[in-house]
Amino acid sequence: MTVASPDTKASPAEVLLLTSAFFIAACGLAYELAAGALASYLLGDSVLQFSTIIGTYLFASGIGSFLSRYVQRQLVAQFLRIELLVALVGGLLPMGLFAAHSLLPPGADAAFRVLLYALVLLVGALVGLEIPLVMRILKEHAQGERASLRELVSQVMTFDYLGALLVALIFPLLLVPHLGLVRSGLFFGLLNWAVALWALWMFRSELRAWRAHALACAGVLGVLAAAWLGAERLTLWAEQRYYGEPIVLQQTSPYQRVVVTEGHTGVKLFLNGNLQFHERDEYRYHEALVHPGMAGHGAVRRVLVLGGGDGLAVRELLRYPGVERITLVELDEQVTRLAQSPQLRRLNGDALRHPKVQVVHADAHAWLAEQPQPGGNDLVIADFPDPSNHQIAKLYSTTFYQRVLEHLSAGGFLVVQATSPLIARHSFWTVVDTLEAVGLSTTPYHANVPSFGEWGFVIAGRRPWRAPAQLPAGLRFLTPETLPLMMSFPPDMARVPGGVNRVSEPVLVQHFLREWGSVH
Repeated sequence: MTVASPDTKASPAEVLLLTSAFFIAACGLAYELAAGALASYLLGDSVLQFSTIIGTYLFASGIGSFLSRYVQRQLVAQFLRIELLVALVGGLLPMGLFAAHSLLPPGADAAFRVLLYALVLLVGALVGLEIPLVMRILKEHAQGERASLRELVSQVMTFDYLGALLVALIFPLLLVPHLGLVRSGLFFGLLNWAVALWALWMFRSELRAWRAHALACAGVLGVLAAAWLGAERLTLWAEQRYYGEPIVLQQTSPYQRVVVTEGHTGVKLFLNGNLQFHERDEYRYHEALVHPGMAGHGAVRRVLVLGGGDGLAVRELLRYPGVERITLVELDEQVTRLAQSPQLRRLNGDALRHPKVQVVHADAHAWLAEQPQPGGNDLVIADFPDPSNHQIAKLYSTTFYQRVLEHLSAGGFLVVQATSPLIARHSFWTVVDTLEAVGLSTTPYHANVPSFGEWGFVIAGRRPWRAPAQLPAGLRFLTPETLPLMMSFPPDMARVPGGVNRVSEPVLVQHFLREWGSVH
């Protein structure tokens, strides 16, 4: 018997199977990411959702690999069936979860989680079955030394990891921003289907029921194609039910889902399903955020706004004619783009196009570290989302506040939105503790914003803050007489030990999740 040399050219079957390993890994990771992103969007706490979903998926893949030992006959036929099933279940997973969440009654998060993890378990088990089958089929068709176990494992795992790397890069940066979550899932379902179709053709001589397999391929393609055509309509229907008001603008960025609704009570902005402002009372929030620090300083010329890409804080800053420059640093370009839509320009007064305003799209933490000339801002406003995960909590850490100090003038103030001192009492006072830990004098205060309830803010600086004698004309909420009352905290919001939030010890996340989780 003649043994092929190591450099024997790979057969078409080998090329197919190795390519299949690449796409199996790519699609499997994509389904994980889609489930994690959707769970974060609908349930919040992205770190928890991604951690549990990835862990569940890997566990299920292990179960699938174990079960593959019981697949003894017709390996190609079994591989083809599994590939079509993955294409169907995985491809429709985001769409099915969206629809299920919209149909479930309010407060049925437990039922949604059961469905979510059941689907992740199913997809993970099916993908776990695929890789061992690929290796076994490859061993049957490999030539020469490539048929050795060592060579097979090396080849398959190399292609497997390359596929995972590719998806990890293109899923958040390319696919989701352009296709959305639903169509991204369907895209990878179609890739699984293409692998099945290729296997159907390549191994047609080995399949006993070739026509039945061909009909199954056609049926799966029909379902995925119909879902693709109806994806936009279903997404709009699901979100319409979720928000309860007409959606006028919607965008998906690499960072979040941005939705603007407009009903009889006015415009609302949501990020990942969380309300950011409501037209009917946003002035209370933004007046409280901006004017105590601005008027208390008395001579602000340069302002740095971190977050606040909707332009509403900038609108309030432009009430002061002495301001020479406002730099807005917003991570998500989609937010500032929507801020220039007719609905939001009506609210923010087209503030982001004002000649005094410079808009920078960057991560605030990294941007501050890169600036060559620190120390020139009289006021810094940190208007970040609530610290619901570790990524955001670093923007409330001692490391971040020390970095902000480098960009603050000697007599300047930093103003931080600091969640609710009523609902998240420990979280609020943790922000205060953290600011004081870097040597700042703090003035905590609160305001009632009906859409959110009692909301907290902190003014911090190297010098103590003093209440101003006057405020700009035309404010709808703040007055010099009522401003000092905001610094008084009743017993149910009075100071409690919170701890210092550090990047290495993010105690703020623990407080926040516990306190807000008890509300739902």
